[in-house]
Amino acid sequence: MHIQELFLKPLSRSINGVVKADQRDQETIYQELDEYVVTKELDKHFRAFFESYTTPLDDPSIANRVGVWISGFFGSGKSHFLKTLSYLLENKEAFDANGNAKRAADFFDEQKLVDSSIRADIAKAVREPAHVVLFNIDSKASSNDDGNPILNVFLRVFNEHQGFSSDYPHIAHMERHLEKRGVYERFKQAFNEASGVVWEEERDGYQFYQDDIEQAIGAALDLSPEAAHKWFEESETNFSVSVENFCHWVKEFLESQSATQRMVFMVDEVGQFIGSDTRLMLTLQTLTENLGTICGGRAWIVVTSQADMDAVLGEMTASKANDFSKIAGRFKTRLSLSSSNSDEVIRKRLLVKTDPARAELEGVFEAKGSILRNQLTFDRSGPTLKNIEGVESFIANYPFVPYHFQLVQKVFEEIRKVGATGAHLAYGERSMLDAFHMAAKAVQEKTIGALVPMHCFYTAIEGFLDTAVKRTIDQASENPVLEAFDVETLRTLFMIRYVDLVKGTVNNLVTLSLTQIDDDRIAIREQLEATLARLEKESLITRNGDEYQFLTNEERDITRKIKATEVTSSDENKELSSLIFKDLLRDRAKYRYPVNKTDYSIGRYLDGHTLDGRYQSQLRVEVVSPLDVEYVQLSEAGCIHKSGDNGGQVLIKLPDDKRFTDELRTLLKTDKFIRLNLSANDHSVERILADRGRENQERKKRLRVRLEEMLLEADVYALGQKLDLNRGQLNTRLDEACRYLLENTYNKLSQLTALSPEPMRELQAVLTADDLGTQNLNLDGEEGNAQAVKEVEQYISLHGGEPVPLNPLIERFSNRPFGWPEGETLLILGRLHAAGRLTFHTAGPALSGKEAFELLNNARRRSEVRLQKKRQTEDAVLNKARNLTKELFGQLGPTSEKELFTYYVDRLSHWRRELEAYKSKTDVGNFPGRNAIDSSLREVERLLRLDDSFDFFKTVASQQDTLLDVEEDYRDLNDFFTKQLTTWQQLEQALNRFAVNRLELEKNTQAQQALAECERIYRAEAPYAMLNKVDGLVRTLDEINSGLVDEKRQHAIARIDTRIAKVSAEIAKSGIGTAELSNRLLHPLQQLKSSVSQSVSVAQIYQLQTETAVELEEESLDTLHHAQAEAAKRQPPAPAGNTTTPAPTSENPKPAPQTAPGDKAYDPHTATAPAAVNAPKPVARVRVSDVLSRVHSGVYLESQAEVDAFMDELRKELEGSLSAGKRVQVR
Repeated sequence: MHIQELFLKPLSRSINGVVKADQRDQETIYQELDEYVVTKELDKHFRAFFESYTTPLDDPSIANRVGVWISGFFGSGKSHFLKTLSYLLENKEAFDANGNAKRAADFFDEQKLVDSSIRADIAKAVREPAHVVLFNIDSKASSNDDGNPILNVFLRVFNEHQGFSSDYPHIAHMERHLEKRGVYERFKQAFNEASGVVWEEERDGYQFYQDDIEQAIGAALDLSPEAAHKWFEESETNFSVSVENFCHWVKEFLESQSATQRMVFMVDEVGQFIGSDTRLMLTLQTLTENLGTICGGRAWIVVTSQADMDAVLGEMTASKANDFSKIAGRFKTRLSLSSSNSDEVIRKRLLVKTDPARAELEGVFEAKGSILRNQLTFDRSGPTLKNIEGVESFIANYPFVPYHFQLVQKVFEEIRKVGATGAHLAYGERSMLDAFHMAAKAVQEKTIGALVPMHCFYTAIEGFLDTAVKRTIDQASENPVLEAFDVETLRTLFMIRYVDLVKGTVNNLVTLSLTQIDDDRIAIREQLEATLARLEKESLITRNGDEYQFLTNEERDITRKIKATEVTSSDENKELSSLIFKDLLRDRAKYRYPVNKTDYSIGRYLDGHTLDGRYQSQLRVEVVSPLDVEYVQLSEAGCIHKSGDNGGQVLIKLPDDKRFTDELRTLLKTDKFIRLNLSANDHSVERILADRGRENQERKKRLRVRLEEMLLEADVYALGQKLDLNRGQLNTRLDEACRYLLENTYNKLSQLTALSPEPMRELQAVLTADDLGTQNLNLDGEEGNAQAVKEVEQYISLHGGEPVPLNPLIERFSNRPFGWPEGETLLILGRLHAAGRLTFHTAGPALSGKEAFELLNNARRRSEVRLQKKRQTEDAVLNKARNLTKELFGQLGPTSEKELFTYYVDRLSHWRRELEAYKSKTDVGNFPGRNAIDSSLREVERLLRLDDSFDFFKTVASQQDTLLDVEEDYRDLNDFFTKQLTTWQQLEQALNRFAVNRLELEKNTQAQQALAECERIYRAEAPYAMLNKVDGLVRTLDEINSGLVDEKRQHAIARIDTRIAKVSAEIAKSGIGTAELSNRLLHPLQQLKSSVSQSVSVAQIYQLQTETAVELEEESLDTLHHAQAEAAKRQPPAPAGNTTTPAPTSENPKPAPQTAPGDKAYDPHTATAPAAVNAPKPVARVRVSDVLSRVHSGVYLESQAEVDAFMDELRKELEGSLSAGKRVQVR
């Protein structure tokens, strides 16, 4: 039986492995519904979704349920699940090849959905199908969506769903308005009549039909051409969209439907569209929340997103990833599809077997199942890959094996993540189902027993690979040197290149290359080794230890350049010596001799070159490596001879290892090439160099392991002898060799017959003892190391009484042939001094024993000595400084000079840090204490610059009062910035707040005093003790200010009301008064009252009630006058015989006839002629001040004559205006 005959459904059939939101043809819809596999996982997701979706609209939680977030890894079936939900929610009608119709809900019967409760929920949901808008957000986005891309896309698809313009939202808004008014069809007909074209076909080119559109608008809305033109022009400029507006438009649409019908926006791949843009994340969150609230749970948003966003976007920062998870967390229903979901779908859609096939496969497994399990083995270098578990596992997966599902998905993800593919694969153009379908078809002609090798999956991604990758593999297939199996192996190595599940070792490649259950692994291994050698020779792959890796053309070029990079023998020596001495021997530069617990310096050499750059050391250790030009000639006899050079040394000869030296050179060449090409400014080159850098790190680890083995195997020589040393630990070997060298080269070390366990402590006792008799000082006895004392005395006497520098003396007796510990040499000198046979000097007179010990105990100071002691602070000064710590720092400092000095430095450093922090605040803000901070910092820094404790304590003792002043200033400042800062800010804000009304406030005695006190505190250099009054002062000012402002507001509002009454009266007299006209004329004054109510400035309130109110009153009256005049012009002439006469224009018009109380003045249903409107009289505005200036030049009227003259002139002005037929407004 052939493989293609095993399956229930033919392999040759077309399978839509890639689900796209915009693919809506009938064949696709029917297949997607018919072949949809409801896995156990999807069963749970259907339940969770429909339980949430069928929540009643009167449920209080419904508004929080409208967001559904579907996540999953690549190939897990998110898009298919989303699309299936869309079919169900609108209960889509699908047609098979014969034209038979079937509703979406009918596909989900008991065979597909076992759980009856889910089927019941689906039935409940489709009783009233929803309006479903399914779209891929990336494909619907436009390059013009700069402001708010997500909102613009939602608006676009919403408009499109309603049949409105999708590309021009303001046109769609116009259509929505016309539809709402019920004149949309009338508009389209009018447009067609005016332009001769169909509106829906030409609306995207609306700019070319503006006149026709305006004509159609005028016809639809009964507007004049001018009004239609203005309406259309403003429709674009005034159009704006916000999340709230959009939600209200959706609500209006839903309100036009039945009361329970819903709308569902289903958005595919929203995660990669949002990416790491926090603004887009927040828009999606706001949109979801507002739709839920405004539409009352009737508008839903269902989105899909990659579970592994790093695979789509590259590495996200922790904060961005946290933001992304927060947005997803706002969606009440979260459904996560795992990779196992895709495994089950593939098995059910593609791999279901016929009964005869199951029987035959069962027989194959019984015969070869154990062989197959043993064949499917991988190196233990990564996570465990799944194997065949039993006969059911074998039958369900055949011709694949379980690890294929793990590995192929990981291959797809990792190739996408590292950027080896073009955009198609990166956006899911290839699915897992597609890949397995193509791989199965590749082996369909084979008989049972065949397996799918890994290279068969290459076809699924071949068409979407990056050009550089594909070109490399294509060229390899045309290379006459390579065989078909070589190219298949190359394809396999490419696919697993970036996968951590399986490495490209020979054993793993054998498993991935199996084509039959009972293939001979040994034969395949031999074939693979020859293949890998050819591929490596062609620079198509590279070897990194036991692992082989695929190389693209660019990688191949770089590999060749790395091989051609030159490294010097000096570079090799430096790297190898660093590996030996710094890495493996932990940078040990000393050997501690356990007998006297003394450290002896080790001179470290490799092939004759020193590691430390110095040639003086107490013990010399040289390693001879295969890199040395004399390595081959250096026999055992030569090593024995060489170990006696330089007065005796340890010689370690490493075994020869060509692979090690080749790896070392590759390490250096790679490292050098990377360093020289770091600024390549080429993303692909940078990625390759980063990969090579990671490989080099692994290579260095392998070199270190191998080098440790070589050092343990190496032969070791010293002083002409081959040593038999421990081979278990490197450091133990080195210790044993150094001890042998030390004990056989330092022949005067034995002159120290008695070693002190603590030589420096004993030296201190010798030099500071009051009674030398208590020290049992016997320089000639055995305990006094008589031979050693004699050697020292002889050395000093050789200088003929001249002072002897201390350091050269110590160095002489530390080196060969003595090797004395430094402390023992100093102890001998101390005993000689105590015995009166040696004195210590600096530049001055002889030093006391205590002074001498201070010098000898300070290694940094010994170079000054012939010999010299560090000055010591007097106890009186030290005690004074110690007592001062109680007042400065609140506790008594330590007694010793060193500890007390450290104590002072720590606390003064703390003061300095705090003062610097306060200074930075006063530099940028208005805070008190700037002078105190500067002076305190100067004093503290002056003290901290004294690094000698003698000078330090001397200064402290002499500047005690100054320090106490600094402490007081520091305490005030610290209290201010830690406890009083809020009060200071309250004071500063209050002064700013009351500044606008200061002139008025100062008229109040209490407020004036409070303001003055606040100012005094604010201006004070040290206001700390006064800040407790601030709260009460501010409260007082607040109360007075509030009362003052309220009083001024009430007065101003009353004045404005008077003006409103005047304008209202004029409107009533005009004869054209309407509610709209009254609102238009009085609205500015009403708004002015609102402005007064909100103002807190007395000056502003006064300005609003005077200048602004007068201007607005005049504007309203002018507008009324103009409207009255226009109404009079539009009034038709009176017909003949009409007895109506114009209103008299004389100064004494006849009164209008009075209406009886029972009469109706006006009945809108009575067909009476409209009342005649007379043209208003012109307005003459008489300014009293102008009249006064014409008859009087002074400021004041001071006599009856002046008053009479002014009144006569005013009367003349007023009467003149009236006689001219004008109305008079006095100002």
